[in-house]
Amino acid sequence: MGKDNSLIIAVDFDGTCVEHDYPEVGMDVEGAVDVLRELRAKGHRLILFTMRSGSKLDAATRWFKERKIELWGVNRNPEQKDWTDSVKVFADIYIDDSALGCPIMFVDGARRPMVNWTKVRAQLEYDGVL
Repeated sequence: MGKDNSLIIAVDFDGTCVEHDYPEVGMDVEGAVDVLRELRAKGHRLILFTMRSGSKLDAATRWFKERKIELWGVNRNPEQKDWTDSVKVFADIYIDDSALGCPIMFVDGARRPMVNWTKVRAQLEYDGVL
């Protein structure tokens, strides 16, 4: 944790914040907005960590702005350049539908599974993050 007990949390977009509908922006994954807002309210710093680029990345950052979820970084950790030239984004926690161990759920009609934010919230509460 940072000096102020805040964490840096890297969050994927497609399949994590929104349902898989790339290159479009899918529907919000249930619970994502609430948990992300709670994380920000606790002072944690969010990094959008996505493969999107150009106008598709702009659409993803707009999704956060429209939902009033402040991003600390987009595909980069703003403080990382002070101690490494690595392109890998440093974070304390990564929330990604493709991450091993991240709770996922299957929704009827969806092409791929999505993050289960109910279980993510429970884990974050258990860990003292929320």
